[in-house]
Amino acid sequence: MNTNTQNWAVRFIPLWVGQALSLLGSQLVQFAIIWYLTQTTNSATTLAIASMMGLLPQVLLSPFIGTWVDRGNRRLILIAADSTVALATLMLALLFASGLIQVWQIYLALFIRAVAGGFHQSAFGASVVLLVPKEHLARVQGFNQALYGGLNIISAPLGAYLLAVIPMQGILGIDVGTALLAVSILLFVQIPQPESRSETPSTFWQDFKAGFHYIITWRGLVILLGLVMVINFFYSATEPLTPLLITN
Repeated sequence: MNTNTQNWAVRFIPLWVGQALSLLGSQLVQFAIIWYLTQTTNSATTLAIASMMGLLPQVLLSPFIGTWVDRGNRRLILIAADSTVALATLMLALLFASGLIQVWQIYLALFIRAVAGGFHQSAFGASVVLLVPKEHLARVQGFNQALYGGLNIISAPLGAYLLAVIPMQGILGIDVGTALLAVSILLFVQIPQPESRSETPSTFWQDFKAGFHYIITWRGLVILLGLVMVINFFYSATEPLTPLLITN
């Protein structure tokens, strides 16, 4: 095992705190942008497109992102993903501050953030497995799920409060700050790379086909993925309309 059971928490906890704060900032921005579009356009089509910009990249790229992450340096991928989110959000904040913001610019920022978020989610999940010893992995993963659920609960009321007291560019600035904090922590945290099990280097497509074959030969996993896809499809179709239902 690459992880030293004596010092794994010293490396993992700072990384986890930085990524948790970055995730909170991202969810605040997501709420603020959707609410801004609701108030300024009152259009279900606009909200649906904004939702699509946030989901479509991950749907299309997820099968490939996992392979890229496994073949790359997870620490550098996390730094690149957080930096991309910070840069896209900073540009959006400057547009809001100057009064030049357009809806298409918000779509573009959401798209870029979604692509970076897909790499971030995959790289962080893979890093947890390498940093946390097997005997603690189930508890840590359960704690991560509780974190995501908790952030989903507090991000909406916190975002609503912040919208009432600070301008949009201020909320975007919070996300830029949390993303840069996460990057700063990553500069001092080492994430081990998985050991290669083959003496002959494989290509990207060989790794991709191997992963796909592994999934389709596990019947229970295929059924589970199918159920998740159906649930997400119907949830994603109605979720963008929630702000309109609230305002009306």
